[in-house]
Amino acid sequence: MKKWGFLICIIAVGYIFSRSTAWLQQPTEPMVEIQYTNEIHTDHAQAVHIDMKSEVHKGNLLLVNLEYPVHPTGMRTDIVKLAEQNELVRGYGLLDHKIRLSRYVAQAFEQMVEAAGQDDVRYFMISSGYRDLAEQARLYEQKGLDYALPAGHSEHNLGLSVDVGSTLAAMSEAPEGAWLERNAWKYGFILRYPKDKVHITGIQYEPWHFRYVGLPHSAVMVQRNLALEQYLELLKDKKSLTVEVEGQIYHVHYYTASQDQAIYIPENRSYEISGDNMEGVVVTVKE
Repeated sequence: MKKWGFLICIIAVGYIFSRSTAWLQQPTEPMVEIQYTNEIHTDHAQAVHIDMKSEVHKGNLLLVNLEYPVHPTGMRTDIVKLAEQNELVRGYGLLDHKIRLSRYVAQAFEQMVEAAGQDDVRYFMISSGYRDLAEQARLYEQKGLDYALPAGHSEHNLGLSVDVGSTLAAMSEAPEGAWLERNAWKYGFILRYPKDKVHITGIQYEPWHFRYVGLPHSAVMVQRNLALEQYLELLKDKKSLTVEVEGQIYHVHYYTASQDQAIYIPENRSYEISGDNMEGVVVTVKE
């Protein structure tokens, strides 16, 4: 009887372990099909006139670093204090009650950690979100350039970035960090400062810093192993991409923001506009 009890325990432990690590066997890359084309079809499309110059410095794809600072129009206007939004703080904890973030990004983050919980990965904590310029200035004064960026030059000043921790271990070692690296793209997030992109980003490896860029951009960046800098350069070079992500088709077009111009949007299609914070505007049309 004791032997049977011991065997049952072994089987139970094995079952629990296999469930808790099942996500490790899932594919690491999104199923993405990409076509490059310079053609923009205008059949059955409506012309939309856009003031390109006014769009350059706002949107989800802004490049922010020491060279390209945040513009006032680039800061999210839907910033909320998370501790006061119970419906947005489910499945994760907060390091302190002062943490703020874009409501839109917080909703995407909550969906992401809910999915992680279904894979038995559930010890997430947000340690930092949106910082206004005064907060960034204080942090820079305290930490210096090795650990912080000057006010206006940090992605945290946008409201699109979140520092994520685990209550189990450092993110470089925790299941939460591994899960996000493999799955965050599905919810529009990217690991902004990967270990192999330090020479591109100029920022040391930060396994906790995730940035919202939205689909299909996150999927393309992960599949092609591109930092945001490289992805924006790809768009500028190719001008137009047709991207299929797990059955959903997107058309991505890059425009130089030198003048007002009409863009053509297929009828009854939703679209998003984002500047790159340099000289271009990206229009993403969802079929």
